[in-house]
Amino acid sequence: MADIITRDGTWSFDGETIRIVPGSKVHPVRQDLGEFAVPLEAVAGASFEPDRKGGRLRLRLRTGACPVQRAADGRLRDTGDPYQLLVEKDRTGVAEYLVDEIRNALVIEQVPDGPVDRFLLPGPSVPVSGGGGDGTASFDGYTVRLVWNWKAEESKTTGGAVTLPLSDVTGVRWIPAIGLENGSLRFDRAGVTATAQPKYDPYSLDLWGLSKREYTAVLVAAAVLVRLPSPAQALAPGAPQEVPALAPADVPAADDHDVLLRRLRELGELHKAGVLTDEEFTVAKQAVLKRL
Repeated sequence: MADIITRDGTWSFDGETIRIVPGSKVHPVRQDLGEFAVPLEAVAGASFEPDRKGGRLRLRLRTGACPVQRAADGRLRDTGDPYQLLVEKDRTGVAEYLVDEIRNALVIEQVPDGPVDRFLLPGPSVPVSGGGGDGTASFDGYTVRLVWNWKAEESKTTGGAVTLPLSDVTGVRWIPAIGLENGSLRFDRAGVTATAQPKYDPYSLDLWGLSKREYTAVLVAAAVLVRLPSPAQALAPGAPQEVPALAPADVPAADDHDVLLRRLRELGELHKAGVLTDEEFTVAKQAVLKRL
């Protein structure tokens, strides 16, 4: 067993699985993703990059193994990357030892570093909520819901909240705001070609990049992506198309009792912080309670 505990989080490796636990004051994407496990077969490599303050641990996954990475398509900032860990100066030796242990296990188990043809991680647990800009997106495993705020265009608010069954979704694309360019979270539907800008499209969030919390929209995208049945769903431009998503029956179960209790606590914290409205919190809480 090898592990490292830092202010940024904790990584532990038992020879088969790397368990990642984020710190208490990290980027909202890492915070909302929470604790998760990475099977060794999903890992392509590990490295430690020292610097004057300590360094940074990096876990490199095989292409197509993680739905969050696939949805993000390289657009997540370093601080929001769940596969990076800041290491203090007095923990560099432990970090190097952990890297050696992971690398040795990869050699012993003869794990290839090439792409995979299915997701090897389950992605964010549901229900999940995220976004910002002109609204919030939530997903309970079956239905996407888009709720608008006062900043949304009239073309969206006049129609009210949008409810989109997963069976109607053919693709999901997430692009963060970059510089003066707004980002978006867009849901594609069968037989419909989206032509409107995200700010006018009732099936898209318009992301303005005013806070780090807007990046949590990528978790909604990942949760939807991992449950799409088609092996060639539309993603953000540049994303690999040859890696199929898991069919719903193949998605690893997330109904562990402790996981669901932790999720209830997370939902309560999001509601208290004002991220979730009363309505969104009630819907999300009920979905979790049904699975207990």
